[in-house]
Amino acid sequence: MIDSKHFRDVLGSYPTGVCVITSNNADGQRWGLAVGTFSSISLDPPLVGFLPDKRSGSWANIATTGRFCVNVLGNAQLETCRRFASRHDDKFEGMAHGTSPGGLPILDGALAWIECAIEKVVELGDHLLVVGAVQAMERAPEGSPLIFYRGGYHRLVDLEDATA
Repeated sequence: MIDSKHFRDVLGSYPTGVCVITSNNADGQRWGLAVGTFSSISLDPPLVGFLPDKRSGSWANIATTGRFCVNVLGNAQLETCRRFASRHDDKFEGMAHGTSPGGLPILDGALAWIECAIEKVVELGDHLLVVGAVQAMERAPEGSPLIFYRGGYHRLVDLEDATA
């Protein structure tokens, strides 16, 4: 039997980027959740995916919209990450954001955003694999990502700069 704490500790040795998944409905209600499991899945067709916890109320609301926007967080967005990882009632309260071509929330300061239609949702253990068909996307010309590694948040350091 694999101990879940040890499993988490070992897999924490692999760094991940941090994203916030956002959506809204026709009534203007907005939802978002922080994830560290975002990945490119396919170039042709362009598909991306992430793995929310099956118990996530934010994901349950986003799922009903049939669409989502991935916001790749920059290293100055730790407080944004913490807000969207919380159970705060209105995670967007006081939060500046724009909108994607399809009207989904894009968080100010995000390094990149990817607007998607939900293509497929697969139940896998205690999480879901959400596959999104990319509809639109863009990236900031500069910036460095927020990274999660061994239970904490970090900044990317260019090895050439670090050894100079």
